[in-house]
Amino acid sequence: MDVLAEVLRVSGSRGALGVMVKAGGTWGLWLDSSPGATLHVVSRGTVWLHASDGKPLQVQAGDAVLVPPGTAHGIAGGADVTMGSCDREAAARSFGDGRALRLGSEPVQTEVIVLHYEQDPEVSTPVLTSLARPMHVTARQNTQFGRTAELLAEELAQPQIGTAAAVNSIVDLLLVQFVRAWLERHPEARSGSWLGAMRDPVVRDALARVHAQPERPWTTEALAVATSVSRATLSRRFRSALGQTPGAYVTQWRIDLASVRLRDTDEPVESISGAVGYASPHAFSRAFRRARGTAPGEYRSRFRR
Repeated sequence: MDVLAEVLRVSGSRGALGVMVKAGGTWGLWLDSSPGATLHVVSRGTVWLHASDGKPLQVQAGDAVLVPPGTAHGIAGGADVTMGSCDREAAARSFGDGRALRLGSEPVQTEVIVLHYEQDPEVSTPVLTSLARPMHVTARQNTQFGRTAELLAEELAQPQIGTAAAVNSIVDLLLVQFVRAWLERHPEARSGSWLGAMRDPVVRDALARVHAQPERPWTTEALAVATSVSRATLSRRFRSALGQTPGAYVTQWRIDLASVRLRDTDEPVESISGAVGYASPHAFSRAFRRARGTAPGEYRSRFRR
């Protein structure tokens, strides 16, 4: 079970091209917080990323930075540049016609591809939404990511038949490659996020089993046996990595799966309850109401309306 791929699929974490920025001279752009995460890929020159809670971060050509959802931040040509607010109308026009957003003055010295990633609000299992701070991957750390970024830049520079489909696929691929590179190169980091939990082999193994077979009657004891550790060890590692017990995570994931199926399919509640691991519709309804504040049938009806 590829846990990351499964969670990204269920959580609806999909990317979209924000805009290509081409800048020169003295320039700076402040971006208000947004519900989705933002990935800045620098294809040329140097960018300084400014966040309200930290020192400016230098991001060079071939580097990328993933900014957590809801984080107001800015990008600029220098560490001490005063940044102006984003011209949303100009950005919308650039996004609509595929032209780059021009900042500063000629000649162009810096090019940045800005990508946005959003997650299904009905899915509570955190991936991008749990990031504690911007994540930086340099060109030296991952040449594969750099080649994919170059491919995206080429598609944007010379649009042709199928470019829209190609860009969407490349944008999603960049997120996976970015996360993979960050996990490999930052084993010492302690982000307190779901992604950070992937560095713990015990927790990762347990998550893989839960995601592969959510219908199994998982208990902390059963997961501990499956992962060849003691119950105390599994509980301790889970709390350290995710801030919750194995049982709480199992319930959360089951309710997430059920929520998506209730909203997007016409499957009977009885079928969904069994598919996500509940012995009876009554037990499922009780757990769902605790998690979502409403009964499964009412939840489905709300979306139908």
